[in-house]
Amino acid sequence: MQFRRSDLPHVLTVVILASVAAVIAGANHIAARLKSGNVDRTVDTRPIAPMTSRDGLQQTIDTMEARLRARPADARSAALLADALMRQVRITGHAGLVLRAEHALLRVLHDEPADYEARRMLATVYLSERRAREAIRGEERARDERPRDDWNYGVMGDGHLELGEYDEAFSSFKRMMDLRPTAAAYARVSYALELQGKLDAAIEAMTLSTDATSPTDLESIAWHHAQLGDLHREAGRFDRAAIEYAWAEHAFPGHPFADLGNARLAEAKGDLVSALAAYEKVSATAPTPDVHARLGELYDRLGRTDDAAREYALAEASWRTDAPQPAALARFLAERGQKVDEAVRLAESAAAERRDIFTEDALAWCYFKAGRLSDAASAMARAQRTGTRDQSIRAHAAAISRALHADAGN
Repeated sequence: MQFRRSDLPHVLTVVILASVAAVIAGANHIAARLKSGNVDRTVDTRPIAPMTSRDGLQQTIDTMEARLRARPADARSAALLADALMRQVRITGHAGLVLRAEHALLRVLHDEPADYEARRMLATVYLSERRAREAIRGEERARDERPRDDWNYGVMGDGHLELGEYDEAFSSFKRMMDLRPTAAAYARVSYALELQGKLDAAIEAMTLSTDATSPTDLESIAWHHAQLGDLHREAGRFDRAAIEYAWAEHAFPGHPFADLGNARLAEAKGDLVSALAAYEKVSATAPTPDVHARLGELYDRLGRTDDAAREYALAEASWRTDAPQPAALARFLAERGQKVDEAVRLAESAAAERRDIFTEDALAWCYFKAGRLSDAASAMARAQRTGTRDQSIRAHAAAISRALHADAGN
C-alpha cells in the first residue's frame, strides 16, 4: 500500500531488530494463536471474519450496504464495508471506491460523532486517500482514548512513513509490536527493515506475518505472498520469487499483485514479451497510472510507438486527475525528458509536504534532468538516507554520481 544504510538513530535500528529477533524466537507459538485479518491498514474484523475471496468481498459489500441502509449509524457495518471497499481498490485499481468507504464512515459519525470504531477506521481511509497528516491526527486522538489499542500505532506509523518521518514511524511500529505482535505488526517491521536494506530480516518478518494471517483471509494471504515475492526478487532470488507469486495466484486467482510481481520478475530476467503480457493482464482488470507507464516503456522498447504513446497519455492523465500524485507525475515526466520545468515544480511542491525517500528520489531525478547536478546530489543523499536497496533509486544515484564526476573533470 508497498523499506534499507540508515541515518536513523542506531538505537532505533537495534530496537527494531530486537523485536524481530524476539518474534522469531517465539514464532511457532505466536503464529498458532494469532488470527489477524490483514496487514496493511485493513480492518481488524474480530469477532466477525468474512471470507475475502473475490466473491466473499462482494458479498460483504452488498451485505454491509444493506445493513447501513436500514441502520445508517451502524459503525461495525460501516467499518467492515470500508475494509472490503479498500480491498476492492487493491484488486481493481478503482480508486473511487475509497470515497464510498469515507462516505459510509462519515454518515455514522454524523449521528455518532464519538464512535471510536468509525473514527479510527476513517483515519485508515484517509491514508488510502494520501491524507497522511489527517490520518495521524485522527489516530492520535484514538490513541489518547485507548492507549493500548495496537491498531492506532500501526496507522500512525503508516502516516509518518508516507511523510518520510521515519523516526516517528518506527517508534510507532515498535509500540505496536510491544502491545500485540500480530500479522499487521510483523508486516510493518518487515517494511521498516526493507527500508534499511535488510532484506533477509525483512523476509523473515514478512514470513511470520504470512503465517499469522487468518486462513479465511484469502485476499490478504495473496497480498502477503506477493510481498514475499517482491522481497525475494529484490534480493535476486528469482526462483523463490516465482514460487511466492504462484502462491499468491493460488490463494486469490487474478490478484493483480501476483500479476505485477510476475511482470516485474520477467522484466528483471530480460523477458520483455512475458512482462508485456503480464502488464496487459493487469491493465485489463486493475489499471493504474504506474501500469500504464510501464506498458508504455515496454511498447517503446519493442518498437510499438503508437501503443506506447497511448499508454503514456493514460498514465499522465491518471496522475493528473484520477489518482493525483505530484511526485509520481514529476518522475514520469522527467524520465521521458518532457516538461522538465513542470516536473521540477511538481517535485518541489511534493517535497515541501512529504520527505519520504521516493519523493526525494523523484526530486533528485527532476533536478538531474534539468541539469541542476548539485541540487540532484543533495536530494539523492536524502533519498538514500535509510540505506535503501531500491533498484530504481540506486540507478538514479549512479547516474547522478557519474554526471557529477564527469562535470568535475571538465
